[in-house]
Amino acid sequence: MTTTFQLETDRLLLRPLNEADRDDFAAMNADADVMTYFVSPMTREESDAAFTRYTTHFQQNGFGFLAARARFTGEFAGIIGMQVMRFAVPNLPQPAVEIGWRLNRAQHGRGYATEGARAILNSAFQEHGLAEVVAITAVNNTPSRHVMDKLGMHHDASLDFDHPNVPTGHTLQRHVLYRLVNPRSTTREEV
Repeated sequence: MTTTFQLETDRLLLRPLNEADRDDFAAMNADADVMTYFVSPMTREESDAAFTRYTTHFQQNGFGFLAARARFTGEFAGIIGMQVMRFAVPNLPQPAVEIGWRLNRAQHGRGYATEGARAILNSAFQEHGLAEVVAITAVNNTPSRHVMDKLGMHHDASLDFDHPNVPTGHTLQRHVLYRLVNPRSTTREEV
């Protein structure tokens, strides 16, 4: 895929995933520490399928999960971006766009998730004109919930749900949903 789309922050360069990211992406997804709030680390096949899903989503929608690389070293930090949700959350207007992040273990605690997510939210609201963005995570994922709070997102407990891709009874099944309305919007627009 040839594209010049990118977002820059003080410390990060966010751009569409490309083949140069595939191995770094797979290594991150195979790390049990990184995948603490997922049912399990990903196999290479699962990671490659997610990689293809993310690149296809970007090609089809003009936004998606992006490679996050340190601006000054080029080091792969992880992925930060947004996507049209792949499943419907009960009582949440559809289509819904979710923001998310996953960072390499070495990048945890540096503020990269918040920094990159702010750039994604700016793009969501200013460039794509989205009326609202949501974020979801397991109830006990305190680090991601902290990022959501720092972004100004609000927990909507009425929309908490059991994740359809997490086995029944699993400790990560229950998920929280946070929302952020575009400050320039008063009505929900279509994606």
